[in-house]
This record gives sequence, structure tokens and C-alpha cells, in this order.
Amino acid sequence: MAGENKSPTELIGYTEHRTDLPGGRAANIFTMRACVVKADGTGRREVAPQLITSANTWTQFAGWSPDGRQGIITCGWESDENAAWEEEHKTFRMNPGGWLLDCFLVDLATGKETNLTSIERVSNYNSGLFFWPNDPNRLGFQALINGESRPYSMKLDGANKRDLSQQAGFAYGFSASPDGTRIAYHQNYQVFLADSDGKNAVKVETGHPFNFVPLWSPDGKWVEFLSGEHYDCHPHAVTRDGTGMRKLADRGGYKGVTLFLDVPDYHEGSSDVPCWSPDSKGVYYTAKVRESIELMRVSLEGKTEQLSKSAPGVSHYHPKISADGRWIVFGTSRDGVRQVHVARADGSEARAVTSLTKGHAAMWPSWQPGHANLNTSR
Repeated sequence: MAGENKSPTELIGYTEHRTDLPGGRAANIFTMRACVVKADGTGRREVAPQLITSANTWTQFAGWSPDGRQGIITCGWESDENAAWEEEHKTFRMNPGGWLLDCFLVDLATGKETNLTSIERVSNYNSGLFFWPNDPNRLGFQALINGESRPYSMKLDGANKRDLSQQAGFAYGFSASPDGTRIAYHQNYQVFLADSDGKNAVKVETGHPFNFVPLWSPDGKWVEFLSGEHYDCHPHAVTRDGTGMRKLADRGGYKGVTLFLDVPDYHEGSSDVPCWSPDSKGVYYTAKVRESIELMRVSLEGKTEQLSKSAPGVSHYHPKISADGRWIVFGTSRDGVRQVHVARADGSEARAVTSLTKGHAAMWPSWQPGHANLNTSR
């Protein structure tokens, strides 16, 4: 087929940070910087460095606009006092005055940024910004309200923020169906599906105490999520009305979090969640195979494939598939440092696209959609 052997030309958004600074989690989180790089490993640059206006401020690359021209960047700040309290008590304390986390849209060509969650502000801690499918004037995000995370929507300019939750509880993993008419989230670790205004919420009955990060298939017919026990949960799927639950695969004892620091981390790393193939016929995920965490693929019928074969102790994490389904981007420690790699969808011909040194890490990669032609060396 014409173009079959062409390498991907998209940008990859990701985050770099230090991993070994003394002082615990916060000292290393403060070094996070949102970056982009071409899929061939060239043109690496930091995104929106102007957002780093003071000490203890960091940025994270969190996604893209549908046309690939804007990056979704979270910018955080935490006080030294609050960071010390969290380290001592081994838990988060995201109170106003101690924490601030906002979601920005950043034009990759001009660098112009807009802080959407500061407009008609409802929370000091906002995350998970996404463009609402099939509605160019609507966005979704999550806001921490009185200690509870809530699913919210707002207009494209940040106005008219609306709480979509219908009951109390900590909600997370908020997303909308491809046609924009349904939403999914987990609340108190139970998955709920609802109309786009949050009404008619239905709990997905799994029989399991831990259910995490529901994700719509690209064709909108399925919702995939992790289900089981905390630190022992596995890819499951249900139809868009919440019925027909099936277990897709087993993660082989993998706890489902990837450590991204080389110093003790009281939060024990970053969640390592599956992603759909663009044709909606399967899911990519990570699982423990002998002494390594490997890249895996499973069909809706439960047929599994191991896409990487690694030396003991190697980890793979955060896989994402390109829009054409031919390439996979992921993080891996196979070279001794947490780097972003690109490979064919079957895991072959893998190559590093970052070149960090020991004591640094590249995390949370995501493909640029829309094949926008952007100048990364602005």
C-alpha cells in the first residue's frame, strides 16, 4: 500500500522532569516542563515556558485540540509549606493558598496561552481538560470542590461552567462519547454513564470495589475501564448503555502504576491506563510478564498479543496509538532512563525520540491529531 513504510510526521506532546532530586515528590514535580518533539526525534522544545513565573511552578502536557494546533497544558504551583506537610503525612492537601492547578490552551505556532479555568473560577485545582466531541463550542474538565472532584463543562471561552455531577462523591476519569451525547466517569471508584448534561446517570454494575478511568471507543459503541481490586484491576468493557460487561485481559499482577521518580514517592507513581485502537476493535495496555512490564494488545474477543519482550526489570508505560493505527508511542526504561519511544503498532522497529540523561524522565506522551503543519522551532 502506498505510504505504508513512511515514518510518522506528527508531533508528540510529553513532559520532562527530574527524578532524583532530594526532598521527595514535590522537589521533582517542580521541575516538570511540557514539551513537544517530532516523531523522528528532532525539533524538541519546551511549550509555554512563560508560564513558569515563580519557584515551585511546573507545566505538564495534557492533550491536544482536535486540529492539533493547540496544546492542553496544565500549570501547577504549590507552596513550600504545603509540600512539606504532604511529604510528612504522605498524602495530598490541595487547599486554596497551598495549591493552584489550572488548564491552559496554548497555540503551538504563536505561544499564546489562555487560562480557561481561571475564567469564572470554581476551583483552585482543575484538571482533565478536553474538547467536547461533536460540539466545537464546549469543553469538559474536572474541578476540586470542597475536597471532591466533580465533572464540569464550560464554553470554549471558559464561561458558563456547569457541574454535571448528580450526587456527592469523588469523580474522576471524566470523558465524553464521540458523538458528544453521553459522558462517563468513575465516582467513588464506581463507573457511571450519563447524558451529556449529567442527568440519567447509570452505575455500571461490576461487582468489584475498584473501577477506574472509563474510556469511550472511537466508534462510541463501547466503554473500556479498569476493574477489580485496588492495585489488582484489569481491562474490562461494556456497551454504551452499561450492559454486556466482559473482562478483556489480565495484567498478570501488575499494580497498574508506573514509578516516575527515583526517590520515594508517597503517591506511588502515575496511573498506567489502557487506550483504544482507532478501529475500536481492541485495546492496548501494559501487563507484568515474568519480571518486566510489557506492552500488550487485546481484541474485544479477548485475544492477547505481547508486543515487547524485555530484560528483567524493564517497564513500559503510557501507550498511545496514532490516529492511522500504524504507530504506537510509549514510555519505557529499556535503555536505563525513562524515555519516549515510537514503534510500529505491533511493537517492532522501536526507537527513542527523547534523549534524556540519568536522573531525568519523559512521561505521558500523546500524538498530535489533525496532522497540523506547525513550526516547532518558533
